[in-house]
Amino acid sequence: MQSLKIVGLGGSLAHSSKSRAALSTALEGAASAGAQTELLDLRELALPMYNPDDVWPTDAAETLIEACFGADGLVWSSPMYQGTISGAFKNALDWLHVLGKRDPPYLHDKVIGLVSAAGGTQGLQAINTMEFRSGRSGRGRCRTWFRSPPPRACSTTTAECKTRASSWS
Repeated sequence: MQSLKIVGLGGSLAHSSKSRAALSTALEGAASAGAQTELLDLRELALPMYNPDDVWPTDAAETLIEACFGADGLVWSSPMYQGTISGAFKNALDWLHVLGKRDPPYLHDKVIGLVSAAGGTQGLQAINTMEFRSGRSGRGRCRTWFRSPPPRACSTTTAECKTRASSWS
């Protein structure tokens, strides 16, 4: 049996990122369950701004597009800036518009896990925005699952996120 491929998309450009730490923890969990995982760290990917008039995606955008299209499932994690997902994360999602010409289009029938490291209702706002962008806006049929954010956000260390994640009910 072939293992599932899970791609994590992290939307923080910060060097020390809570959302990236939480995403890494989620991917480690998927890997321990037997999945093949890939982290698309937007800080390292360095995507240019999406421009629908550009005929061909850049190499960085092509990496994002192909990884997401080829994945069995995705995990998204974005920090909360000014009451919504980060601009870098939104830009990455804009690049996925290119998938509209594929068969199946967009992220059709993909399962997308949504992670927020922001605490309380702030974290829910990030989840709500990512859920809307995952397919409820006409991007194809997607299935989303998410974990309610913790009462307090994790620190920037993956170890602390792991410790807290094990106690979330």
